[in-house]
Amino acid sequence: MLIHMFGLLVQPRRQWQLIGNLSEKNLRRQVPYVIVLALLPALAWYFGTTKVGWSIGGGDPVRITSDSALSLVAVFYCTMVLAVVAIGYLIHWMAKTYGARSYPMKGMVIAGFTATPIFIAGAAGFYPLLWLDILLATLAVAYAVYLLYVGIPIVMGVSEERGFLFASAIVTVSMVAAVMVMVGTVLFWSYVAAPVFH
Repeated sequence: MLIHMFGLLVQPRRQWQLIGNLSEKNLRRQVPYVIVLALLPALAWYFGTTKVGWSIGGGDPVRITSDSALSLVAVFYCTMVLAVVAIGYLIHWMAKTYGARSYPMKGMVIAGFTATPIFIAGAAGFYPLLWLDILLATLAVAYAVYLLYVGIPIVMGVSEERGFLFASAIVTVSMVAAVMVMVGTVLFWSYVAAPVFH
């Protein structure tokens, strides 16, 4: 799993070829990758928001209570994993449209490996600094989109042209999912478990 993670960061095309050549049984073994890697941003943000805190305008640091942060981080973690599963299933579902042969696990593995830079950038939560977090998140999302455009034609075995259209459809669905998560976050904070600051 870690070999694929580092490979995607330094040699994405070659790594996607290795992933594309995995059998269905070996692809199933990659499922814990998302479950484990999604813990990195969740734990980082828990520590950063409860122990370090953040300040606006150079004032005293603002922190969230441990109990409040625990429920928020649990939902954050579950949302990340469920988003990967949902987008992975959509990759599988759309595969036939673009002439690719797929099965649900293949789509989920593609979605999980594509999210690698986002999970790694989430480690910035250990020290919540707004401008740095926004910069890293922007770079991580841009690289994740690049990984998707490179990986889809290779892993799904379609032409570059079809792969471009396929990846574009996935990016569109992912943006809609991101908006839904943002709306869900606002509703969750408003009606279920608002952060408790101290």
